[in-house]
Amino acid sequence: MGLAQSQQRFLVRQKVTLLANRYLVHTIGPDGKEDELVAFAHQKRMALKEHVTFYTDESQRQVLFTFKARQVIDLGATYDVVGASGTRLGGFRKDFGASLLRSTWHLSREGEAGETTGQERNEVVALLRRAWEFLPLDLVPFVVPYHFDFTADGRSVMSVDKLFGFRDRYVLEIADPELDRRLAIAQTVALDALQSR
Repeated sequence: MGLAQSQQRFLVRQKVTLLANRYLVHTIGPDGKEDELVAFAHQKRMALKEHVTFYTDESQRQVLFTFKARQVIDLGATYDVVGASGTRLGGFRKDFGASLLRSTWHLSREGEAGETTGQERNEVVALLRRAWEFLPLDLVPFVVPYHFDFTADGRSVMSVDKLFGFRDRYVLEIADPELDRRLAIAQTVALDALQSR
């Protein structure tokens, strides 16, 4: 079936390797369990200019879409999401000032005015996560779940819930049927891959 606009729930799972971060994106079946693999993302570590490529599967033969920073590492960098044909789908950026207390992202769709704003749901967890980042515990992940709600004009667009555990796993739930699934998946992976930027 592949990645379809009608799909509303996805599981995004990080797979850590020595030289790259990889992400597996599966649909979630009616039983609530991981179902079909619809995207595989590859991010090189220590790149000066962040660039993540999404493929149809782990063979990495067919590109689905990419996201790339417009400039070299920057606290408020803007990332463009581009389809396989080179068409820009939209973009996202982290709001550095607002993110000092609670991580905040702005998601835009190509050809549409206005932005969707995503913010950590729980302020206490957000502050705990910030304190954890200052500890010298690079190899110990922050296991407490955290959640992002993305809204536009007071209505829900999508949500991302990090699941409890040592492995980074996220449930992406899309409320807006018009939101391009590629843009939503790119933003979800960015919440993990770029969160500490």
